Amino acid sequence: MSETFDPLLLHRIQFAANISFHILFPTITIALAWVLVFFKWRFARTGSPHWMDAYFFWVKVFALTFALGVVSGITMSFQFGTNWPGFMNTVGNVAGPLLAYEVLTAFFLEASFLGIMLFGLQRVGHRWHTVATVLVAFGTSLSAFWILVLNSWMQTPAGFEMRPSVSGANAGQMVAHVTDWWAVIFNPSMPYKLAHMMMACFVTVSFLLAGISAYRWLRGDRSAEVRSVLRTGVWMAAICVPLQMGLGDLHGLSTMKHQPAKLAAMEGIWETQKGAPAVLFGMPDEATRSNRYEVSIPKLASLYLTHDLDGEVKGLNDFKGQHPPVAPVFWAFRVMVGVGLLMLALAWLGAWQLRKGRELKPIVLRALVLMSFSGWVATLAGWYVTEIGRQPWLVTGVLTTRQAAATVATPLLASTLTAYVLIYLFLLVAYVSVIFLLARKAVPGAKNEPATAPASAPVASLRGIA
Repeated sequence: MSETFDPLLLHRIQFAANISFHILFPTITIALAWVLVFFKWRFARTGSPHWMDAYFFWVKVFALTFALGVVSGITMSFQFGTNWPGFMNTVGNVAGPLLAYEVLTAFFLEASFLGIMLFGLQRVGHRWHTVATVLVAFGTSLSAFWILVLNSWMQTPAGFEMRPSVSGANAGQMVAHVTDWWAVIFNPSMPYKLAHMMMACFVTVSFLLAGISAYRWLRGDRSAEVRSVLRTGVWMAAICVPLQMGLGDLHGLSTMKHQPAKLAAMEGIWETQKGAPAVLFGMPDEATRSNRYEVSIPKLASLYLTHDLDGEVKGLNDFKGQHPPVAPVFWAFRVMVGVGLLMLALAWLGAWQLRKGRELKPIVLRALVLMSFSGWVATLAGWYVTEIGRQPWLVTGVLTTRQAAATVATPLLASTLTAYVLIYLFLLVAYVSVIFLLARKAVPGAKNEPATAPASAPVASLRGIA
């Protein structure tokens, strides 16, 4: 087996499996927490109890998702030591504090107030329950901030210098030392990556809201709660998807400036040229350094990348082999864009049908159900573009993936990878099944709150309470 499989490839696949599973859940909790805040705000403004019905249904989804996100995140953090010891040995002075900030400022905030959010309404009242919900939402966003600071720093490192270690087992090894924390945090790609990822979370949740509500509607639940959440999801998607495309364009321009090899792989451009074509389809062939069966539009890539029909775009051949594997990046980018366009079409069609209080047609409702988890597909595709596109570097220009990898026997890597994949597949199927089970069990027009919440309250007494 050791002759058949490259241990480095198995390390990468194992970490990819872990992070692919983990990222699914924060993608939902980050945005869903703010949606729950919106539901409480709407209840406070209108006094309509169906907004609290919506809150109590979706807070169950949030709790389930949060739990899986925490567990999978712990597993992933272990791999820094088991699979990539060279990472912390070399850049631990940067990565360690950033991960600690995430735990100290974000995770503790979420964990501290989550219990109040889930079980404390009867004890603390609506006002402080809303405060707890806001703090949990803020905590999820703050957690994303610190993680994306570290990830963006790995893409475009700044604010550090390499100096030999003077003590410990790694004495004499070149390690990163921070010279400017502001430069580390606000590195060149960080604003674009943060905005793009946060918007991806809202797009993901908008389709989850719309899809699950459409499922309940098709099963005969025509309650005010379902109607309101369905409209919220569709309109949220109609607004967020085009915003995400605009942010993606800005992110692409930043990538062209700071990581041109990644951009060349995304576009499938081999030769540096002016008036570069946009490759719509092709089969990248690294052996011949060309695209087989290429279908392209002349000069279009230069137009949207440089805003000039004759703008110059660097090709992969300029990087002398120091570029990512082309085919995975090329195809992941097209999956992301393709799913995004499908989302845009469905969201705008749904918004058009919902205008002036109209209802969605059955075919659109069924399409929304099928697209319930489409945000996951687009997010994973985008994440693969980002992470595979960084290769062969783990920290661009500082540390290669091979330099950071642990020396582990190939059979052990293969067996643990198999175990991870099987467990994750089981948990993923179970998670999706439970979401749809909750939708089926929801009683039309009935309260869905936890047992600790008050059974009912006069609308007049609750109006205006935030």
